Amino acid sequence: MNAPAQPLLEVRDLSVHYPGRTTWLFRKGPPKKAVDGISFSVPRGKTVGVVGESGSGKSTTGKAIIKLAPLTSGQLLYDGQDIGALSNATFKPWRKKIQMIFQDPYNSLNPRADILGILSEPLEIHFPGLSKADREARCAELLTSVQLSPDFLRRYPHEFSGGQRQRIGIARALAVQPELIICDEPVSALDVSVQAEVVNLLQDLQAKLGLTYLFIGHDLAVIEHVSDHILVMSQGRVVEQGTPTEILGAPREAYTRRLLAAVPKF
Repeated sequence: MNAPAQPLLEVRDLSVHYPGRTTWLFRKGPPKKAVDGISFSVPRGKTVGVVGESGSGKSTTGKAIIKLAPLTSGQLLYDGQDIGALSNATFKPWRKKIQMIFQDPYNSLNPRADILGILSEPLEIHFPGLSKADREARCAELLTSVQLSPDFLRRYPHEFSGGQRQRIGIARALAVQPELIICDEPVSALDVSVQAEVVNLLQDLQAKLGLTYLFIGHDLAVIEHVSDHILVMSQGRVVEQGTPTEILGAPREAYTRRLLAAVPKF
């Protein structure tokens, strides 16, 4: 009997706590438990969806994995190696393996840089041996991969629609050839008509490049469509997890049932 495959990412008892506010009596309040002892794994080549209302801790979880939020306790095992305790400097090689697509496709792009500069920056950091011509060729290839014209390289973010800007954000995440991409509500800021296009693009890229996704969102319909496994978060904790069929077909928790009841029906 074959042993189960090692997950690409394993999160063990992850907590992210922030200091409590100081009151008018100069007494510090209790810490804010943004994430409070959650555990889950992400199999290689699969999509794990994380769903919950605003403030549930889902985005903080994604940011902690890529060291954009401080880890209070717990372990992060990437391909069996503990990366949770690494400093920002020693974590640098892992940034080639783990990338993030942000929710806001405008504020996540430098408005003063053209698209060539935006896409070239991670290449300059992680592949310093590439020539300028090679970087530009790679950037043109990245735009093509997200169904945009290479002619757009000399344009600036404000010249694009929201959907196009998010495609540029996806291209930037792909630049360093990552294995795991954390998708932090990548379609929630887009028009409904554009959301399906971006979701389909992400799925096509996953199939083509063998990517692994941690897909964060609040729209259960989108999460169901993209996910192999779903985590339901509330108040910093995972309250339920399972396959899409289990979560949407027979939810065990009242909180999950409330999320399902809030999905618009047409």
